[in-house]
Amino acid sequence: MTLHAEYEPDNIFAKILRGEMPSVNVFEDDVALSFMDVFPQSEGHTLVIPKRVEARNFLDMPTEALGAYMERVQRVARAVEKALQPDGVVVTQFNGAPAGQTVFHLHFHIIPRWKDRSLSGHASGEMAEISYLEEIANKIRPYAG
Repeated sequence: MTLHAEYEPDNIFAKILRGEMPSVNVFEDDVALSFMDVFPQSEGHTLVIPKRVEARNFLDMPTEALGAYMERVQRVARAVEKALQPDGVVVTQFNGAPAGQTVFHLHFHIIPRWKDRSLSGHASGEMAEISYLEEIANKIRPYAG
């Protein structure tokens, strides 16, 4: 997919926002939805997507909506850090397929890192069990507010 193209309203994250696909949610308000990545690279791998915005990537996001959205990204990253106490936290985002983007709705990845654990590949590996994701989400939710 090209870097700039029409927003596809049938992408998986748009379906999650409309309630057409399930997700293990961590945080939600009128600006953003955060949920567990079903193909986690690390324990606690969480995604944060904007609501009410049809932005394929960061470059498409309306500037006036960035501040509030980025506050939610930071809120969830802080919640993941407090809940899981990793040695570090990766906050990353991909723009376009050549950059690694696989779902074309803006989203940030929050990936806890421990010095003695390796990461799984991005968008690869096995789908995590929902019960496992729920267990981790239950640890994060109290801190996400």
